Amino acid sequence: MPGIDLRNRSAVSGLYAITPDMADTGQLYDAVHQALAGGVNWLQYRNKAADSRLRRVQAAEIHLLCKHFQVPLIVNDHLDLAMEIDAEGLHVGGDDISPVMARCYFGRDKIIGISCYNQLNRAIEAEEAGADYVAFGAFYPSMTKTGTYQAPIELLTAAKKKLGIPVVAIGGIDLDNAGMLIASGCDAVAVSQALFGAQDIQSAARYFSELFD
Repeated sequence: MPGIDLRNRSAVSGLYAITPDMADTGQLYDAVHQALAGGVNWLQYRNKAADSRLRRVQAAEIHLLCKHFQVPLIVNDHLDLAMEIDAEGLHVGGDDISPVMARCYFGRDKIIGISCYNQLNRAIEAEEAGADYVAFGAFYPSMTKTGTYQAPIELLTAAKKKLGIPVVAIGGIDLDNAGMLIASGCDAVAVSQALFGAQDIQSAARYFSELFD
């Protein structure tokens, strides 16, 4: 099975799917397959409810699927897991490993994404530290992650003026509000519930992807 070409690491764009907390690996695999078939550009494996063994099993299965669709897999938070399955990237939050240390351990050819919440200065520092993309949010109330920072839409426009790396919008994004975020300058929208909670996941992925056309 061919690898994924990551020479253009600045290409984080389009629909960035984030997996839901799902214990049934077969059910998760089927949902991810539908999302990838619908046109997901980037996939983040995130399961806060799973133990380390289940995360390892799920991430490995999903990684094989992502390779088939030539879509990079980003692992949320767990550097050890990302290294074990040789994922294409790692996404870290405010309380996780620094981008400098992540790069040191994970490698120069890997993708490092950083959550910057509503803090432009943090994003500027992340870029200087070698991050490949930054994520801002939540822009809207989120069912996936509660107690989040509130980010104003204007932050996207300001960030694009200051940063040379891609900007991802996250938090409560659905088909009704994604267009406004894209128009405000984000390169990608990170979606979980509005995608994986859809009755037809493949169609939902296609509709999100078409917003970038």
